Amino acid sequence: MKITSLLAEKQANPDGTKIPTIAFLGDSVTQGCFEIYLDSAGNIQTVFDKTKGYHTRLTEILSILYPSVPLNIINAGISGDSSGKGVARLERDVISYSPDLTVVSFGLNDSNHGQAGLENYRKNMENIFKRLIESGSEVIFMTANMMNTSISHKIKDPAILRVAEKTMLHQKDGTLDAYFEAGKQAAQKYGVSVCDAYSKWKRLYANGVDITALLSNDINHPIPQMHYLFAVSLLETMME
Repeated sequence: MKITSLLAEKQANPDGTKIPTIAFLGDSVTQGCFEIYLDSAGNIQTVFDKTKGYHTRLTEILSILYPSVPLNIINAGISGDSSGKGVARLERDVISYSPDLTVVSFGLNDSNHGQAGLENYRKNMENIFKRLIESGSEVIFMTANMMNTSISHKIKDPAILRVAEKTMLHQKDGTLDAYFEAGKQAAQKYGVSVCDAYSKWKRLYANGVDITALLSNDINHPIPQMHYLFAVSLLETMME
């Protein structure tokens, strides 16, 4: 991909080329959300720690590989976001920064709409990919993590329990699989590279790994250590 050429050029000639910019457009996983809790009003809130998100992990790795290269990182992840909201804020939060590479990761929240929302998701992703390419950015579509495959004994509150039951259903009945397949089809239509992290999570599951134990909120937010899987997967895609 062109982004690695930019990194290599900047490494070889620090004064002669611009600082590369990488943007990340997505939901709570992109933003850096982990545990959840109920506030005094009974609303579900999220614990944020952007320093442990995959964009930070990728930056750490790139800093080892290209130690003299500074990077502009745009974290355009928003908790609870979906592809439709991503379309609405694409210009403001991403394109306005003229990124050299944009990593797009939606699907977890979109899948809450079930099969009925699948076509709308596909159209939204096509819209995002098309506009990013027209803006001059390279694009990677990164599929996300698996959601819970069981109900954790740690979930006590009925409101959070209902969320966990819904996400487990959409994980186990193939709904989330269908969304990521639709995203990959949209990516293929516009020649967008695919970083299929979801397939790696599925491989872990097929080998007996307890996926729910790898989710910090026992629903859909990976534990901090699993963000390295995203980072390494993105690096592999960037260097293909």
